[in-house]
Amino acid sequence: MAEIVSLHKDEARGLVLRDAMSDGVVRLTLNNPPANVLSLALIEALIGELDAIAASSTIRVVILAASGSLFSAGHDLKELTAHRTDADEGRAFFERAMRLCAQLMLKITHLPQPVIAEIDGLATAAGCQLVATCDLAICTDSSTFCTPGVNIGLFCSTPMVAVSRAAHRKQAMEMLLTGETIDASTAKDFGLVNRIVPKQYLQQVVNKYAAVIASKSPQALSIGKAAFNRQAHLPIEQAYDYAAGVMVENMLMADAKEGIGAVLGKRSPEWKEE
Repeated sequence: MAEIVSLHKDEARGLVLRDAMSDGVVRLTLNNPPANVLSLALIEALIGELDAIAASSTIRVVILAASGSLFSAGHDLKELTAHRTDADEGRAFFERAMRLCAQLMLKITHLPQPVIAEIDGLATAAGCQLVATCDLAICTDSSTFCTPGVNIGLFCSTPMVAVSRAAHRKQAMEMLLTGETIDASTAKDFGLVNRIVPKQYLQQVVNKYAAVIASKSPQALSIGKAAFNRQAHLPIEQAYDYAAGVMVENMLMADAKEGIGAVLGKRSPEWKEE
């Protein structure tokens, strides 16, 4: 997919807050109140942050959180509707918005570092897509999720891509066809989230997960995330053939030599920055 040139740099300021934590963990916070809608400016701001993180040799884990009482209400419907008066009835703008959102999701998928979604509140439509795209997702017990496009005559086709890869087929179709909101427990059963925690412990639990993952080999994390995503959609014979090749290349990497040497030497491994 071709890169889309930013037109919203000035508008993007402050829409995504970045907090560099200790031990290679970075927290990105959606900051577009009250609903953290994914306006073009916010999407571009988030893509910019992810590009910088992808190029970093010190960042090992990304936490994606949101300010306020909603995680994200998805696309900015007011922004989209405003372009219905364009000469083409909004076609060019709709094309740009959907392609840019898809580009964001692919940035997260292809990011070398694992991304943990931290959800407190409603994640709907493209907001739910964002959760489903992240590698891990941890939410509060009061969080809710939905793909409600069918309720307004707009099937959630792009959220479908991520949701259908995170949830089981029939459960993804249930969300997409009914548009109904599911609670945190149902989202966990469906496969959209990993853990449910009380609100007061959310950041503590997410930070712990991030710290544990960040303590692992950065080379192994990067090669492993890419391999997981690629093999998941291959026939099993091809998946094993591909994974065997990845293991060979991984064995030849410095971190594997160090890690295995540490086990045999009964010491803790010392990972080097990439």
